[in-house]
Amino acid sequence: MKREAEAAVDQRSCNSFFTLGVSSVMLEIHWQAQLRRVMRPDDANIVGNVHGGTILKMIEEAGGIISTRHCNTQPGDRCVAALARVERTDFLYPMFIGEVAHVSAEITYTSKHSVEVQVNVLAENILTGAKKVTNKATLWYVPFSLQNVDKIIEVPPIEYTNQEQEEEGKKRYEAQKMERLETKERNGEKIWPVISPDRQTKGTFTVGFSQSSLIHLVGPSDCTLLGFVHGGVTMKLMDEVAGIVAARHCKTNIVTASVDAINFHRKIKKGCILTVSGRMTFTSKKSMEIEVFVDADNLVEADKGNYRAVTAFFTYISLDKEGKPLPVPPLKLENEEEQKRSEEGEARYLQNKAKRLSEKEQQK
Repeated sequence: MKREAEAAVDQRSCNSFFTLGVSSVMLEIHWQAQLRRVMRPDDANIVGNVHGGTILKMIEEAGGIISTRHCNTQPGDRCVAALARVERTDFLYPMFIGEVAHVSAEITYTSKHSVEVQVNVLAENILTGAKKVTNKATLWYVPFSLQNVDKIIEVPPIEYTNQEQEEEGKKRYEAQKMERLETKERNGEKIWPVISPDRQTKGTFTVGFSQSSLIHLVGPSDCTLLGFVHGGVTMKLMDEVAGIVAARHCKTNIVTASVDAINFHRKIKKGCILTVSGRMTFTSKKSMEIEVFVDADNLVEADKGNYRAVTAFFTYISLDKEGKPLPVPPLKLENEEEQKRSEEGEARYLQNKAKRLSEKEQQK
């Protein structure tokens, strides 16, 4: 009976999809959501690899819908769930033009004022029927009232399979909360826009040579019902800047390999000017770490000044024409500050490498 109901919902969604001519379909069941979309040429780079930012945006869209829907299942103020944090996300396999992205989201933990959403992404080759998992991500949302945008709504609890599941969720909640606070304190500095870097005075493979910025005016289409920027829009801009930095450094085809935790420190209003800046921090033999900041400048309330809104570290790899990894040119460090950032980047690289090896051992 349940399968028949799900099939009926799926069929109605598909009918709406073809009737309206939109490029995606959303299936909602209880605390789960599925989004499906065909990857188009404007979703990918010049060799057909889908941009990491496109995938991140779909991940956030699915998470935002399911968390907002859940938070509105109780009586009282209507609300919209805003993205607060994305845990480390690995891009396990590339996705290509013509493949269908299947994005599934599920609520796995709720605290008093936040929702944890687990998201999986599969790529389907519709010619062969082959599917592969490309991404797994964990996102945290906070619901804000539609009546008072500064008011955080209490989250309805979910039912857990057992007490252990709830306790594990609580541990994840406490860990991400602590890390968000630490990251906010650590990233107080601002990177000002590099509109036209003087590459004549900066040596190749230096931080200054590849550092890049993007300026974006936040419009209505970028925003939620509350008038604040969608987290997915911001992440897509961050991935674009990080990709430019990586491409300038190695001058080859590049793809997103992973993203360390993305922390959304403050909301960004409609009408703000965003300065999205990226700089190289560390290179290994086959990867590049790029630090990305998003600073917001409110033109309407100019007296409040600009502020740091989002921070993250993106990791890219360089590929040849056959899609095989290429060696990455070593980063040339010019001062003590760059040396310190490189050492911190190396520590993150080694920590993530050890974690991946440990997970592989556990799977054997």
